[in-house]
Amino acid sequence: MSIWRVQGGYPLDGSVTIQGAKNAVLPVLAAAILAGSEVELTNVPRLRDVEASLDILRHLGCEAGRQDDVVNVDSRGLSGCRIPRELTGQMRSSVIFLGAILARCGQARIAMPGGCELGPRPVDLHLAAMKALGAEVSLEDGEIVCRADGLTGGHIELALPSVGASENAMIAACGAKGTTVITGAAREPEIVELQGFLRALGADVDGAGTDEVTVRGFSPVPNVGWRVMPDRIAAATVLCACACAGGTAELRGVEADHVAGVTEVLRAMGADVQAVSHRLRIRRQGRLRGGQTVVTRPYPGFPTDVQPLMMAASLKADGVTVFEENIFAGRYRQAGQMARLGAKIEISGRRAAVTGVERLHGAQVLAEDLRGGASLIIAGLGAEGETLVTDPGHVIRGYEDLDKVLNSLGARIDFTK
Repeated sequence: MSIWRVQGGYPLDGSVTIQGAKNAVLPVLAAAILAGSEVELTNVPRLRDVEASLDILRHLGCEAGRQDDVVNVDSRGLSGCRIPRELTGQMRSSVIFLGAILARCGQARIAMPGGCELGPRPVDLHLAAMKALGAEVSLEDGEIVCRADGLTGGHIELALPSVGASENAMIAACGAKGTTVITGAAREPEIVELQGFLRALGADVDGAGTDEVTVRGFSPVPNVGWRVMPDRIAAATVLCACACAGGTAELRGVEADHVAGVTEVLRAMGADVQAVSHRLRIRRQGRLRGGQTVVTRPYPGFPTDVQPLMMAASLKADGVTVFEENIFAGRYRQAGQMARLGAKIEISGRRAAVTGVERLHGAQVLAEDLRGGASLIIAGLGAEGETLVTDPGHVIRGYEDLDKVLNSLGARIDFTK
């Protein structure tokens, strides 16, 4: 059990470099299986989910090691096609290995995944994509089983723009004969990142960033180097932390376009946010303005992962800020914990209305999921006194040294595992 002790009331000031993207590196690590080649990744964050992915690669017979922010994967010795429950239980996104193992081995067995419980996140779209490429799919003893005597390109139509299903379909299609067209694909920057990596591996793929992705073939190369993109959710976390605590912060190594929906809301609330090259600068003085309606939608809409973070920033805003959550049904878990700090939040179905208060006070709260936990740390920065966030380990799944990052800006956070 982790403990975050947050001393509130200290405005932020300084600059930080944004970590590599968790949601980009995980599918890239899975795709490293495809070619039977040596891959060197740089700017890889040190996160629990990343380490779990490396454990999975080793279990499958690959060599996988890390030094600082560099990860090397040699998948030439891949010898397994099954991922057991003790490994998939560590992270929900372990299902991303399904398409890669199937494409490389012709079969895959993966125990149903674990991770944050944010409401239903079925794997049907992933399985439908595998079926569209000619795989036989079944559920045996709590494991997803896929078999194919050679995958064949075809049309994969995603009923929802699922990021994970889009990535799994792209990866699996690299191992199929012929052309695969994926329609209804997610458009997130992480999809574009995966396309770039697959091209580096030798895939002929285009369309990422639109709702139609085409994979035409794959000619593996023996050695690949790749630098992981910056984490847009980590960037949004620092932006919302500064908006909540006040002060100024400069974010280095960030793609402003990737967080445009977030900075638009912050500007509307009265924060001064400026983009300069690969940097973002935020300044918040005085009280933020409420009156905004924040609606989560697939990219390029407002990210569901940032909704709890923006809620924390709005807790002391002048007026009412309304949130409408359209992605995950369980995404308001943090609201009940924020109430312990003195927040005024009313929830009705998918909508939450936050009435800004003059003051928040420190209290003991529980992190029930990754982004909800981060939002409580942010709220603690804007509260008076000490906020104690008890965390079963959610936050470190998505952030590398979040305490050190915020402390370098003047926050006072003591973190113990």
